[in-house]
Amino acid sequence: MTSVATAPPLIDPPFGCLPLGELLRRYENVGESLACQPLAQGLLNRGYRLTTTQGTYFLKHHLDGDRESIARQHRVTRRLQALGVPVVSAVRDTEGGTVAVVGGHCYALHPWVDGRHRTGAQLTPAASWQLGSLLGVVHTCLQQVMKPVPDRLGHPGTHTGAHSSTQDGAYASAYPADTFALIDELLTLARGRSPGDGFDSLAEHRLLERRTLLERNAHHRPPPGAETPTGWVHGDFHPLNVLYRGTDPAAIVDWDRLAVQPRAEEAVRAAAIFFVRPSGELDLVKVRAYARAYRLTTGADARELAAAVHRVWWERLNDFWILRWRYQLNDRRADPQFPAVSALAVWWTRRYEEVCEAFAG
Repeated sequence: MTSVATAPPLIDPPFGCLPLGELLRRYENVGESLACQPLAQGLLNRGYRLTTTQGTYFLKHHLDGDRESIARQHRVTRRLQALGVPVVSAVRDTEGGTVAVVGGHCYALHPWVDGRHRTGAQLTPAASWQLGSLLGVVHTCLQQVMKPVPDRLGHPGTHTGAHSSTQDGAYASAYPADTFALIDELLTLARGRSPGDGFDSLAEHRLLERRTLLERNAHHRPPPGAETPTGWVHGDFHPLNVLYRGTDPAAIVDWDRLAVQPRAEEAVRAAAIFFVRPSGELDLVKVRAYARAYRLTTGADARELAAAVHRVWWERLNDFWILRWRYQLNDRRADPQFPAVSALAVWWTRRYEEVCEAFAG
C-alpha cells in the first residue's frame, strides 16, 4: 500500500505519554530510557527510536492486529532469521514473550538496525537482480517455515480491496461496475471541495481518464485466479520496509501483512513500487533484472509471472486507495504518492506488452 514517497509525519503523543517505564520493566538488560524519537516514515504504525542506558532500539506501536497475530509474526521472523534471511527478531521479555500489551495497546521492541532505505532509482541493474533474488528467498524460506497451504486457498488480498475470495477459493478480481460507482463518488467529493487545489484538479482528471480506460478494457478483466500458485508472502514489500547497509540488504521489516496470497503477484506489486519513476513509467531494464532473479530463485515460470502481471495491472486500473484516504477518510498522508501511482496505471495500459515481456520474457 505504500509507494516510494515518504509520508508526512504521524501525529504522535508526547514522549511523556508513552508507557516507557512499564514497558522497559518487562525486559532484562535493556536499561532505562534516555530518549525516544518518533520516526516520520510509515503509514500504518507508529515507530520510535528508543535510546536507553544499554543501547538503541526500535519501539513499534502496533495500531492494528491483536497480540497473538503479532506474536505469530515474531515467531516467523525468528525462524526466517535462523535460515539466514535478513530480518530483525523482536526482543523477548522476562517471560519469553515478544508483545507487550499496555493500556490496551500492543508494543514490540526490536534491536535498532543502522541502515537506510533505497528506492529503485538508487538501485543499479545488479542491485535490482539482488532485490528480486531477496524476495525469492523470502518466499522460498516462508514455504519452509510455515505450514503448507492448499493452492486454492482464498484470502482477502491487500489493502486495495482488489481481491476477494470466491467459494471455491479462487481470487476474484475487481468488477468494473463497482469501480465506476466508486469513480462517480470520488468525482463528486473532489469537485465538491471549496476551495479546490491542484491535487483536486489532478484527481478529477485521473478519475475521468481511468473511467475511459476501464470502458475500453472491461473485457480484459482477469478470471478468478484459482490456478495462481499461492503461498505465504511478506504482504508489504516496498522500499520503506527494506533497510540497506551500504549496498547490501540489512533487514526486511514490518511483517504485519504476512498472509497467504499469490506469490508472483507480490513480486509484481513490489516492482511497481520500487521501479516506478516520478513520471509514472517503470524502469523496465531494472524490472527485467529483478524479475529474472526472482524466477530463478523461486522456480516460477514465465506463465506464472505473465498471469501475475495481468492481475496486478487490472488491480491498479481499478484501485483508488489514495483518493479514498483523502476524500472518504480525510487522511492526506498518502497524497504525495498520487501523481506517480495514477500515471503508472495509464502508462502500464499503453505499454502492456512491454511490461509483460520485462517480467516474463
